[in-house]
Amino acid sequence: MSDRLKELAAEKAVSYVRDGMVVGLGTGSTADFAIRALGERAEKEGLDIQCVPTSDASARLGESLGLDIQSLEDQPVIDLTIDGADEVDPQLDLVKGLGGALLREKIIAAASTREVIIVDPSKVVDRLGTRSPLPVEVVPFAWSLAQMRLMDLSRRAELRQGDTGDTFVTDNGNFIIDCHFDEAGITDAAALETSVNAIPSVVDNGLFVRLADIVIVGQDDGQCRVMER
Repeated sequence: MSDRLKELAAEKAVSYVRDGMVVGLGTGSTADFAIRALGERAEKEGLDIQCVPTSDASARLGESLGLDIQSLEDQPVIDLTIDGADEVDPQLDLVKGLGGALLREKIIAAASTREVIIVDPSKVVDRLGTRSPLPVEVVPFAWSLAQMRLMDLSRRAELRQGDTGDTFVTDNGNFIIDCHFDEAGITDAAALETSVNAIPSVVDNGLFVRLADIVIVGQDDGQCRVMER
């Protein structure tokens, strides 16, 4: 059922796209629904749009659907980005990065005029950090130092492993440390974001504070709940 709810949210998000826009393509299973819906709409309506992906995987998917894939260097200002999230709180702040693309996702979000987030209801939480770990991207040289410092800020900090058992490596050649919190979650997302990013070797983290403009939640009744900042 969750896939259908993600698809509903994706279709609603794609309706915000207009001819001539530069569109940011998110990463992950939910964002894939949006990329496919965008490709279908572009083909049917002949939309003249250019797309900036947040990962190599999203670039490949977009290209396979005939979308015009551009780099951020080519298109430094993005009209609208559609992406998923691992958690959304009542302030529309997010945790992202379980798909491993948090750094590029945050860069594209910051470059976007509007950031549209699509989720199913399971991703909506009262407080961040209660259902999902917080991913932190770190340079490999000093990942152990970052892990030690992150353990002072969280209950548990674990180096992410890939499907084959090797250390997971991002598209940027970095590692990810997943930080877990207790039942209270993250009490001050903005302060934690600053503290995490101050740790030597941390590149960025999956807290997206005041970056989402619209959150679309697919509902069991076939409708979408739209929340705006």
